[in-house]
Amino acid sequence: MEHITPIELYINRQNQTATSLNPIPSALTETIDEQKQQIIENAKAFFREEIAESHKQNTEKLRHLKEFNLNPFLDKYKANFLTGDNSAISMAKALVYPRILGTSINTTFGTKLQKFCSSVLEGYASTTTGIDIEFIDSIDGRRKYCQIKAGPNTINKDDVKTIDDHFQGIKKLARTNNLSISLNDLVVGVFYGQPEELSTHYKRIEQTYPVYAGKEFWHRLTGDENFYTVLTDAIGDVASEYDGSKLIESVIIDLAAEISQEFGIDL
Repeated sequence: MEHITPIELYINRQNQTATSLNPIPSALTETIDEQKQQIIENAKAFFREEIAESHKQNTEKLRHLKEFNLNPFLDKYKANFLTGDNSAISMAKALVYPRILGTSINTTFGTKLQKFCSSVLEGYASTTTGIDIEFIDSIDGRRKYCQIKAGPNTINKDDVKTIDDHFQGIKKLARTNNLSISLNDLVVGVFYGQPEELSTHYKRIEQTYPVYAGKEFWHRLTGDENFYTVLTDAIGDVASEYDGSKLIESVIIDLAAEISQEFGIDL
């Protein structure tokens, strides 16, 4: 027998009575609140165990020059631009800062997205090939088959075809099994960002399938219009537990020593 979630049960009952005037039972409200709280707690645990820990490990690796692709035309310029001199310490800072505050952490989040879906959104996990999660849309009450992406600029042109191929597979499966699935039930969910920030690749997808970004995505998933803010604030609370300043200082000192030895530059 197919498992029916509390939200699905409520929607089914609403459809049977053909009215939206009945209040949501208090027990169901409590269950929905528990589900939302579980997402928040799962997200906080995920950030601690996956994102922060990986970020720390990736930062540790930056003690050595072999981790960087040096550009002799720009490295000294960037050091001067950052600190006003091109000492080994300044060059090390110019190399390390972009990696730890940009590339490294963003790459970590993107590569662990599937794990985020399976651990944080475990209650919505899909067994359908090519689909990350399934959920009952709190806005229109229909089941959505959703492919998850990280942010408004995290896909390329090849991803557009992959997304469409997965949705084509769903449509074929629906026809085979006489399931009622419309194009609006096949959606792309973007964890963060605003609709106006979506890249041209997402705009291409939107010509056929809905793309829900940031606040709208989390609203449709949880039924809470403010859940996106609540979730990001919760992650912010976890972030306040981490102070990487001493680690960063140590990494820069070690890297600067290697730069000094390799290129004969004063520390």
